[in-house]
Amino acid sequence: MCLLAFAWQVHPHYPLILIGNRDEFYARPAQAIDYWQDAPFILAGRDEQEGGTWLGVTKDGRWAALTNYRESNAPKGSLSRGHLVAEFLKADSEPLAYAQQVFTQAEQYSGFNLLVGNRQQLAVVSNRGTEPQLLNQGIYGLSNQLLDSPWPKTQRLKAGLSELVQQDNVDLQQALWLLQDTTQPDDADLPDTGVGLVWERLLATAFIKSPIYGTRASSILLLGKNTMQLTEQTWVNGEQGILKQLGFNG
Repeated sequence: MCLLAFAWQVHPHYPLILIGNRDEFYARPAQAIDYWQDAPFILAGRDEQEGGTWLGVTKDGRWAALTNYRESNAPKGSLSRGHLVAEFLKADSEPLAYAQQVFTQAEQYSGFNLLVGNRQQLAVVSNRGTEPQLLNQGIYGLSNQLLDSPWPKTQRLKAGLSELVQQDNVDLQQALWLLQDTTQPDDADLPDTGVGLVWERLLATAFIKSPIYGTRASSILLLGKNTMQLTEQTWVNGEQGILKQLGFNG
C-alpha cells in the first residue's frame, strides 16, 4: 500500500479499523481480494508478478499491511516485499517476534514499513529507521516514509479516520470518500524524497490518477472481536471498478 491510517484498540467493537490506498503502475497485474486457493484461510489481494500481497487478514484474526519507503537511487532489494505480508499470514508466530525476525534480514528488501498484528498485539518495523516495536492504543498514519511522518495526505487521512471511529457502526461509504480525496497540498508542504517536483505533486494526494500510475485499490479492514471484514474498491486507470466485501466469522 502507499497510504493508510488505522485505529488500534480505539473503537469499542473493532480492535482494528484500517483504511488505505494501494498505488501502483497500471501495467503491473494484480488480483482483487479473495480467499487464496493455496491457503483458503487467507483473505487478500495478490500481486501476480511476485505472488505476495500488500494487505491481508486470516480466519484466526492475523493481519498485515505493507507500504514501500520512497527513496531515489537506492539499491533494489533481492527479495519481494509483498512476501513479508504473505509469510506472516501463513505463520503462527507472535507479531513482535515476526517483526524481529524480519529485521534480521531487512537488508534483502527495498525500503519498507511493515505492520503485523492480531487482536491483542500490533508490531511495526521498517528497514529505513524503525526497529521492531509494539504499538500502543491510538490512531496512526503511514505512507511512504516512516510511521506518523507528517505528510499532508497522511495527516488528512488520520483526521478523517478520527471522525469515523466516533461512529458506533463504521460508515464504509464515508471511509471510501476519505480515500478518494484529491486535495493538492501547497508546494511548500510537499516532502522532498528525491523524485522531483512533478512526481512529488502527483504523489501528494490521497487518491492518485495519472496516465500510467495511480490508485489501484481502496481498502477498509474491520477486525472485530469475532469477525473480520475486508472491503475493496478497485480502480482501473482512475475509474471505478469492482467493489468487493468479504470476511470471516469466528
